Amino acid sequence: MNTDVAPRLGWWQQTWRLGAAAAVGIPLWLSIGVLLRGRTDETGAWFVIGDPLVAFGCLTALLWRRRFPLAVAMTVVIASTASALASGAAFLALVSISTRRRPVEIGVVALALVTASQFAGGFYPVQSSPGLLWYQLALPALIAGIAVAMGMAIGGRRVEVRSLRDRAESAEREQTARAAQARALERNRIAREMHDVLAHRISLVAMQAGVLDHRSDLTAEESRVLVRGIADGSHQALEELRDVLGVLRADPGRPEPPQPALDRVPELIAEARTSGLDVTLTGTVAGTPSDAVGRTCYRIVQEGLTNAAKHAPGAHVHIILEGTAGANISVSVHNSPTTTATSRPPTSGFGLLGLTERISLAGGELSHHRTPDNGYVLTAQLPWPNPTHEKRV
Repeated sequence: MNTDVAPRLGWWQQTWRLGAAAAVGIPLWLSIGVLLRGRTDETGAWFVIGDPLVAFGCLTALLWRRRFPLAVAMTVVIASTASALASGAAFLALVSISTRRRPVEIGVVALALVTASQFAGGFYPVQSSPGLLWYQLALPALIAGIAVAMGMAIGGRRVEVRSLRDRAESAEREQTARAAQARALERNRIAREMHDVLAHRISLVAMQAGVLDHRSDLTAEESRVLVRGIADGSHQALEELRDVLGVLRADPGRPEPPQPALDRVPELIAEARTSGLDVTLTGTVAGTPSDAVGRTCYRIVQEGLTNAAKHAPGAHVHIILEGTAGANISVSVHNSPTTTATSRPPTSGFGLLGLTERISLAGGELSHHRTPDNGYVLTAQLPWPNPTHEKRV
């Protein structure tokens, strides 16, 4: 694996590494000094002046070992031939190049280190016992092997740490994205519920106001009933609007309003009749569907009544609810043509769209179209699984 991008070192990290490299070469340099003590020739002068200068140059070159790894490693290894004090720098150079875990580069630098060690004796011709060639190669090769092993281990650890860091950052980003998506979905769900309620309420208020505007034959009692209905509907609409704003602002202190169910459909129809709609309900529902199915049926009826109040005031609305557990439950809202000429009310365009999304999530189908007599019909089919069958499964 390629590890070209190494973490940048701070000044303290750089200092202690170079200090350790210098400290590794000091024992060898001092041991040669003991063997050369008392000599004042060129060898002695090189030991005192030249050797430390070369070592200092090698340590300085190591500052760029991560920017130019191969060039710096080869330069330091070859230069260390002329300096015993630079042996630690050569060791660090081989460790550094090995962290990249590129076999060709490692092999070239390690071979250069072993080869250079064979020429180091020419600078300090001290008396030593003759040895075999394999022995003269074994010690530098062993040192090179230790440096390579250390570098490979450091490189592997570096890759592992980077991989763990990337995985942690990726997991954190995914978790943040999932949380944001969950919040957005929850907001949309609650806002869709409240939009259905608010649109229905405003439509009934508008219909009652339209009756007051176009009917001049109403009695005082009928007018008071309509005015009271407008006032009550407006108040409830404001409360529901406050709920919508609380959802959109993610107010944690505002509880979610209770969700309606199928058993509240008669209450919804009674409210529509009070507001002036002519509504009838027929059909039989054998059993009690789940909360999700019942809530969807309620929203279908509510949307149908809302559309009838907005677009067909004075029309007759016929609602059919039929269903059996283990089969389907069907909801049909049919309104006759309007009998009152009124101005076209503003529409949001989101009612049927939100209802389509809701029914699709429930696995049902929705259809809506005009009838031949210029009325309108809204029909939905929803699956109603058998609860006992679900328990067995």
